[in-house]
Amino acid sequence: MPASPLALDEFDHRLPELLQRDSAATLTTLGEAVGLSASAVQRRITRYRRHGLMREIAVLDPALLGTTTLATVLVAMERESAKLHAAFHHRMRAAPEVQQCYSLAGEWDYLVILCTTGVAHCREIADRLFMDEGNIKRYETRMVFDVVKTGLHVPTRAPVKRKR
Repeated sequence: MPASPLALDEFDHRLPELLQRDSAATLTTLGEAVGLSASAVQRRITRYRRHGLMREIAVLDPALLGTTTLATVLVAMERESAKLHAAFHHRMRAAPEVQQCYSLAGEWDYLVILCTTGVAHCREIADRLFMDEGNIKRYETRMVFDVVKTGLHVPTRAPVKRKR
């Protein structure tokens, strides 16, 4: 069950926007940008972490590794069952090669993004995750040729509509 939304004020909209661009920015720099003291910024960041709004990870550039292969996998389930979907969710979360997994509306039930070390590894992972499962009607794997854009930015509020 998703956590309830965290109440955000104007500072709480601006700080996460800045942190998403550069999480290594100093508390002083962040405070100057939004009009708060460094200690006030630290308290807010601590609150974001405590409530699960923010966590820090290292994001690697796969192009610089030279050994990564990305693939998208569309998945259609055989039967609708909360228990079977929960088992699929657990399997996707447990697989380190699964970068992202989305539940979809329409013909396909899921979109899975795989990051592997090559085509053979991709096939091995797809076979393990999708062929041996039992509740998957079909799946289609599409290799990614070029990455046009990747991002992790999450908007903190809806854009303001401009009057015409």
